[in-house]
Amino acid sequence: MSSFSTSMDLVEFIGKLGDLKDEHYHMTLAFSAMIELMIDKGLISRQELERKTTELDQLMTTGSTYPMA
Repeated sequence: MSSFSTSMDLVEFIGKLGDLKDEHYHMTLAFSAMIELMIDKGLISRQELERKTTELDQLMTTGSTYPMA
């Protein structure tokens, strides 16, 4: 009976992981659409976005704390 419970737990975990993957895809799609709309409307440029992305990536990979302004 213990292996049945473990197997069911694994199936449930895999199902939740699949749900998270689907949710992540939809959030990424919505976020990408928002960025494209901001660029299309001239609110930001691709160069500004690339600079900020690089800046934040460096902060995250060096372990520095993000400056809260």
